Amino acid sequence: MKKLVTIGAFVLFVLTNAQMTKGDWVISGNTSVGFNSTNTYTKVNGAKYGETKISSFSVTPSAGYFVIDGLAVGIDLGFNSITTKENLNKTTVSSFSVMPTATYYFKTGTKFIPFLGAGIGYSTNKLKYDFDSSSIDPLLLLETETVTDGLSWKVKGGVTYMATQSLGLNLGLGFDQFYTKETYSGIDYKTSRNTFGVNLGFSYFIKSKAEKTDK
Repeated sequence: MKKLVTIGAFVLFVLTNAQMTKGDWVISGNTSVGFNSTNTYTKVNGAKYGETKISSFSVTPSAGYFVIDGLAVGIDLGFNSITTKENLNKTTVSSFSVMPTATYYFKTGTKFIPFLGAGIGYSTNKLKYDFDSSSIDPLLLLETETVTDGLSWKVKGGVTYMATQSLGLNLGLGFDQFYTKETYSGIDYKTSRNTFGVNLGFSYFIKSKAEKTDK
C-alpha cells in the first residue's frame, strides 16, 4: 500500500512539475463566443421596431518561450469581432492585434496552475456600418467603413488545469484596450475600445531538447 501511495505521489509530482521550466515552449489558443438578443421591441401596424441582436467572437493564438522557470515571453495574435443588428441596420467592429506578452505560471504542486500576464503592441480597428435608407430608396442599403490603427495593451489572469503532462485547459479573465489619436484641422480625435471577458482555451507545453536529452 505504501508503495502505491509513493508511486502515485511521484506520478503527480512529474505531471505537475515536468513543464514550464527554462527553455520550454508553450503554444496556446484562447477563444470566447457570445450571443445576446433583446426582446424589447415595438409593433406598429404589425411591423416590429427596436429589436436589437448582438453577437461576438474572438480568438487569440499565441506562442511563448520560457526565459526562466515559470515565465514565458512571446507573441499573441488577436482577432475580435462584434456585430450589432437593429432592424435592417448593422454595425460591425472588428480588430486585429499583434502583441508581445509575458505570462507567469505559479506552480502549486497540483494540476491547477494559476497564471498572470500582460502585453502591449499594435492593433488595427475596422468599423463598418450597413444602414437602411429605405426612406430614400426601398432597395438601397448604404455602407460606410472606417479603419484606424494604434496602441493596444492587455492584462489577463486565470488558471490552467493540466489534463496531461503537456496539455493544459485554460479558464481566465482578460481586459484589453485599443487607443488611437488623430488630429484634423487642429482638433484631436481620440478613439478607445475596451474589452473585458471570460476566455476558454488550451495550452500545449513543449519540452526543450536539452531536457529530453538529459532524460
